[in-house]
Amino acid sequence: MTTSAVNLLAQAIGEMPPDSVVFGHSDAMQSVRERLTRIAAANVPLLIQGESGTGKDIIARMVHTLSPWKSGPLVKVNCPAIPGTLLESELFGYERGAFTGAVGTKPGRVELAHRGTLFLDEISELALGLQSKLLQLLQDGQFCRIGAQEDTKVEVRVVCATNRHLETEVEAGTFRQDLFYRINVVSLQLPPLRSRRGDIEDLTRYFLEYYNRKFNGKARPISAELMKSLQKYHWPGNIRELENLVKRYVILGEEEVIASELVPASPDFFDPEFSIDGPVSLKKLTRQAVRELERKVILKMLQAHHWNRKQTARALSISYRALLYKIRDAGIPANRTTRRHDPDPPVKVAVKPAVVN
Repeated sequence: MTTSAVNLLAQAIGEMPPDSVVFGHSDAMQSVRERLTRIAAANVPLLIQGESGTGKDIIARMVHTLSPWKSGPLVKVNCPAIPGTLLESELFGYERGAFTGAVGTKPGRVELAHRGTLFLDEISELALGLQSKLLQLLQDGQFCRIGAQEDTKVEVRVVCATNRHLETEVEAGTFRQDLFYRINVVSLQLPPLRSRRGDIEDLTRYFLEYYNRKFNGKARPISAELMKSLQKYHWPGNIRELENLVKRYVILGEEEVIASELVPASPDFFDPEFSIDGPVSLKKLTRQAVRELERKVILKMLQAHHWNRKQTARALSISYRALLYKIRDAGIPANRTTRRHDPDPPVKVAVKPAVVN
């Protein structure tokens, strides 16, 4: 890939959300915003940490945009997406004849990021051998292509991201301690979405407007009932999960396609955790396990019957009224919308016209 092609690819990386959407209102994200503005201009390595789906890619792009090297390329390397045998050549390039199939000289992504930003996503996936070469780049600003006799010097800002605790990886011997200190000159810790629930409504509104525009959709605003479910959900996939749910809603047009997935997180009562040092209430643990099993059975039966509660009640051999009570008691979100169709339509009573004598 030529340098101009990389520059073009780096610029075509999608629309950046407004700052108000990215940072929201939470104290944790406001702290990230303040710290980001201070470190963006400094030509030092940056480590962005956070769970998968918290927006590390967006923050890396913002760092590049706010840096003095914003006119240069932003070259992203998704470390786990490239097999280990190919990653070295992708990063550092190779000379002609360096190995079978190397019919020409190819610059690596490090070289293509010259006078720009190199974004290494999920850096914890790098093999130890590649970690040592990256360490040389950070120390001396130099690297060596595969098969080359001399080092190449580059000017590049290195931004790394990971969803793992690198300190734990260092202790386990899978990540070099000296490299950890090099990439962790300054760091940003992104909070999970469940820690910034006050931002969920703004994020949902942004994704809804964005994908309505992108797909020429006509999805209506999220109902107040579903919004409450969104704000109560535990979001294991964070912002990426929310984005995908809204995208699905825009494409399919019905709230029930996402409401059934908003089931609150619950512990596994079939593998309970409790202290053996004190008294254990067997009755309480059993009651909790039965309630959790009942909730899961009801949810699966509702999904199997397309959320038709009368059919579900018959399938479970319980009364309709008992099912409604259990749905409320289990905290299962109402997977219905009055704007489309009602799976349990009201009973219509035929009224004979009055006979006029």
